[in-house]
Amino acid sequence: MTSGSAVVIGASGQIGRAAVRALARDGWEVTAASRRGGRDDSWPAEVRSAAVDREDDAALAGLLGEGCDVLLDCVAYGAAHARQLTGLANRIGSAVVISSGAVYEDDRGRSFATQGEPDGFPAYPVPVCETQPTVPPGDADYGTRKIALERALLAQGDRLPVTLLRAGAIHGPYSPLPRELYFVKRVLDGRRVRVLAYGGSSRFHPVHVDNLAELVRLAARRPGSRVLNAGDPQAPTVAEISAAVDAAMGAPPSEIVGPAGAPPSTGVGTTPWTTPHPIVYDLTAAERELGYRAVTTYEESLPETVAWLADQIKGRDWWEVFPTMANLYPDEKLFGYAAEDRWLADRGGQG
Repeated sequence: MTSGSAVVIGASGQIGRAAVRALARDGWEVTAASRRGGRDDSWPAEVRSAAVDREDDAALAGLLGEGCDVLLDCVAYGAAHARQLTGLANRIGSAVVISSGAVYEDDRGRSFATQGEPDGFPAYPVPVCETQPTVPPGDADYGTRKIALERALLAQGDRLPVTLLRAGAIHGPYSPLPRELYFVKRVLDGRRVRVLAYGGSSRFHPVHVDNLAELVRLAARRPGSRVLNAGDPQAPTVAEISAAVDAAMGAPPSEIVGPAGAPPSTGVGTTPWTTPHPIVYDLTAAERELGYRAVTTYEESLPETVAWLADQIKGRDWWEVFPTMANLYPDEKLFGYAAEDRWLADRGGQG
């Protein structure tokens, strides 16, 4: 007996791969749509794949045909995509749409987008609830476009029930932004000292793709209009992530050093999780409304991630493999070994 029909937009991406697998195993008849089509080896044989450009309104309408019971959109971004989905509301029973914790701002109007400015790092309450203020909608940056998407979809009310999942730092195989590369490459390069700003105490709440897929599965079973945070059971510190990567790779524990405060210079002490204030999401609403229980933890999921990462960069330049990562974190910032060694030498240490 099937649960109904499900369409996944962005099925070939990191989130989509896991979500298709979770929905299919839960009994849904899944159509996995992506720009190039194709299948993932982990999907059950009955999953149907389709090549669709989601920017093409007619193609998306053709994909839905007479309709589906649930639609998952992994790549919706901005008000235009919201209009596209709401224009097809009469063919969609309910929707689940991936949003981001980047929509939040603190009580001084600071957000992810202001981090590069003087005193621009947001200081959120711990943990951040879904009622926390958000950035204004617009086209200025990632966060403003995501909140524009959210508001346009929520305005539809009962016409299109939609669950919006505000994801934290997504991790797992097939990531275009694999933050764990910061430590994986250091292990492979024989770097035994970790220079971490803020004493390695920074926390940026992660969410594994399998946990995100579980939230998608639960939301598909319980249609409604809601906004929910999406995260792993715990939010480890950067120092704890470093130790977990070492353990997953069978390496001895690295020595943690670094300033108690901000990074001393470019390429020294800054990781993809580094922030002076913790970013931890409250998962109470997801637990209450969906019965969410994580299917994995950060540490449990890490061996598969680091093995995939090590294989991806073997014999290749990391920035060619992960151009999205390279655009956000240039090599001299992410792997500024020369600057790191100078800082260590001044302290009498060596990487």
